[in-house]
Formats: sequence, structure tokens, C-alpha cells
Amino acid sequence: METRPVAVRLHPGQDLLVELERLFAQSKAGAGCILTCVGSLTTAVIRFANRPESATLTGHFEIVSLTGVFSPDGAHCHLSISDGEGRTLGGHLMEGCRVYTTAEIVVGLLPGMRFTRPLDTETGYPELKVETIKPDEE
Repeated sequence: METRPVAVRLHPGQDLLVELERLFAQSKAGAGCILTCVGSLTTAVIRFANRPESATLTGHFEIVSLTGVFSPDGAHCHLSISDGEGRTLGGHLMEGCRVYTTAEIVVGLLPGMRFTRPLDTETGYPELKVETIKPDEE
């Protein structure tokens, strides 16, 4: 089955992760991914690699990259941003990222697939499980 694209534009002040999760939940799809995103933020909340806590950054940032997958269990997304000097930071996207002027996003819904996130005893985290499903199970 083919990927079904869904495009959305977020407005100033909207929370990037909250709106992405809302969009996916409304689709009632079993699996999805981010195809592309361009935009800007005034607040970025990122959990950097191997850190238990997130960092909150304020200013004006360009969204350089946004990648991720969606399941009914939640989203797993990574964000890269750059500041006015071109310095780039990235990590795990957290709630609290506020759109500055726009965020133009295309999400791909994946018919015939279901993503879940059961606890992985090897890592201790809920990790992606990919299932192929029949059209009548969607």
C-alpha cells in the first residue's frame, strides 16, 4: 500500500509535538512518519543524547531537521535547530517547542502497518515494534 501524505501548517505559539501527536491521533492510522518540516521556533525543548532531563532554549531558531515515527502509543521524534549564528543543536523532541512564525509539515501515514512500543527488556525502554496488518484490521 502507498503512503498517504497529510500536510499541515502550524501557527505562532503552537506546540510542535502536541500538534503532531494530535494530527496523527485524528488520522486514526496505525503507523506514520515525518516526511518533511520547515519552520521556526521561539522555544525549543530538547533532550540531548544520553541525558535524563531536557533543556529549554529560548530565542529565534530555524528548524533544520525534524524526523520521527508515530504510533498509537506515541511519537518518537528528533529535532535539529540552528540559531542566528548558524550553531546547530539537536536531540529528542519534547513538549514545549513553540512555533515562531510557521511550521510547515508533511506527515506520511502508512496503511498496512501498525507501530507499537512495547517495553524492550534489553534496553529498558519502550521500543518500536513493526507489524504488517490486513486492510480489514486497520
